[in-house]
Amino acid sequence: MKFGPLNANIEVLAVALILFAVVFLWLKRLLPRINEVLAERTDRTEGALERAEAIRAEASAEHAGAQALLAEARRDAARVTQAAREEGAALIAAAREDGLREREALLADGQALIEAERASAEAELRLTVPELAAELASRIIGERVPAAAPTHP
Repeated sequence: MKFGPLNANIEVLAVALILFAVVFLWLKRLLPRINEVLAERTDRTEGALERAEAIRAEASAEHAGAQALLAEARRDAARVTQAAREEGAALIAAAREDGLREREALLADGQALIEAERASAEAELRLTVPELAAELASRIIGERVPAAAPTHP
């Protein structure tokens, strides 16, 4: 008997059909286990991805919190620095005012001392000028010239 253009042998075809049935049944039994392993692997992979995403989100939230703390710390540092600058400027201004007051007081004391020294020197000169003038005139003329009495203003 001929089975078409291939002229297949029936015994070979029967053995092939039996082997196909054995492999098919074996794969049919093995396929659900393979599917279970693949499903479990997919679940683990997706679970790991979800956990990684959750950890990433948590890390991002913590990073944002840390950035907020850093920003607040920077603002506090800027406030403290500004307050220190203002306090320093106020201290410098106060020291400058104190220095100016001291300078004015020293100048006034110095001016009073100079005036007192000048008045003392002027009074001393008023007493000695007539004598000095008489002695100088005596040297120029060659005769003794009497000294005039000192004048008091």
